[in-house]
Amino acid sequence: MTFLRTASGAPPRIRWNRFLISITAWFRSLRELGARRLSDVVPKGLYARALIIIIAPIVVLEGVVAFVFMERHWQAVTRRLSEATARDVAALIEIYDNYPFKDGHGRLVEMARDRLNLSMQILPAGDLPAARPKPFFDLLDRALSREISRQIDRPYWIDTVGNSRLVEIRVKHDNAVLRFVATRKQTYASNSEIFLLWMVGSSVILLTVAIMFLRNQIRPIVKLAEAADAFGKGRPAPADFRPRGAREVRQAALAFMEMRERIMTHVEQRTTMLAGVSHDLRTILTRFKLQLAFLEDTPEVQSLRFDVNEMQHMLEDYLAFSKGDGGEEAKPSSLKKMLREVCDEAEVLGVDISFKMRRRKKDIVLPLKRHAFKRAITNLVSNASRYGTCVVIRAATERRWVRIEVDDNGPGIPENERENVFRPFYRIDVSRNQDSGNTGLGLAIARDIARSHGGDITLGESSMGGLRAIISVPL
Repeated sequence: MTFLRTASGAPPRIRWNRFLISITAWFRSLRELGARRLSDVVPKGLYARALIIIIAPIVVLEGVVAFVFMERHWQAVTRRLSEATARDVAALIEIYDNYPFKDGHGRLVEMARDRLNLSMQILPAGDLPAARPKPFFDLLDRALSREISRQIDRPYWIDTVGNSRLVEIRVKHDNAVLRFVATRKQTYASNSEIFLLWMVGSSVILLTVAIMFLRNQIRPIVKLAEAADAFGKGRPAPADFRPRGAREVRQAALAFMEMRERIMTHVEQRTTMLAGVSHDLRTILTRFKLQLAFLEDTPEVQSLRFDVNEMQHMLEDYLAFSKGDGGEEAKPSSLKKMLREVCDEAEVLGVDISFKMRRRKKDIVLPLKRHAFKRAITNLVSNASRYGTCVVIRAATERRWVRIEVDDNGPGIPENERENVFRPFYRIDVSRNQDSGNTGLGLAIARDIARSHGGDITLGESSMGGLRAIISVPL
């Protein structure tokens, strides 16, 4: 097929397709931008979103009802009242023109007052006052002006805002200015405020009931979330937690409680089993050590003794990894005191260890499984001291988190291996070689303990050129 070429060298169809693609991409980016901004504005909580779901239809319904009322009832009644007032004024002007009274116009003024409820004055001839600014809601002004223009073919001036209870009308006559004052309720549907007040009052009552009902329905979900969060961090569930609320929420709470009991039972059974296995294996290793102690100190015996010690260390690591936190309960613990204990105990490793903590008025006290968390920090310090000659421990708070950093001046770990080293039994032999006794479980145990506290461990580059291990736990 031969395309018609343009000056730019591209066929018109291709240029048109490119234009459509660019327009489509522009609309897509605009939609994504609007979605991001909307997601930033829309509340994230279930309670607020549920309130919006209830409030939005009520507001829309009230808006539709108010619009229909204003359009059909309020405007119609105001138009008819304005038409009746303009008709009365037109009748009085016609009587003034065609039926002169012998005693002046006092009788006409009395008739306007008594029969038509209008205050009428005959003023000397002159110009009408300057036009006043229109009110913001000029429904009455527009309706009354339209009816006067239709029924009275003379210059006129009206004032609907000068006195909130009265409406003034002036009509320029040949030899006088006729002034009429009527009450506002004669020209304006004044009972609309009652409708609006009833509508707003009923809406407030409905919203109050909805807010109270929603709060009672959302509270069990919040308590369930708090109990699940506490269980994930190894803390006891809130004392007032129990299945309540809607049927589905109670089912979820009961399912969570059953799951928690099964997990706790499983952990307890596993801990008991591992304790028994640990006792039996340690007994055998102790017999090995006793038997080796009675043998002569030959190179073969030293090698066996070294293998037995290494086997014992490996066994301790395996059991620690399998046992996890050992079912230990979280209790308030002083972070500063615990970190100083880790530093004091790590001095036997033969490296330069220093501890730095940001000055605070109060000590940092956290609900921790103290022995398990101390083991996690000790594993990080041992890992740093194995490959470096200088170790620095820092602790600080960031918003609602506690950040503990362990830096060393060792060879570090490549960035592409920093996540792999947390895998159980994984060891790298490049920068961190496979020293004896290294089972590849230290970092895995530390991360497991950190996550049981609701935190995590990440690795980065130290300011000393080595590895930086960062453990973060919530306050």
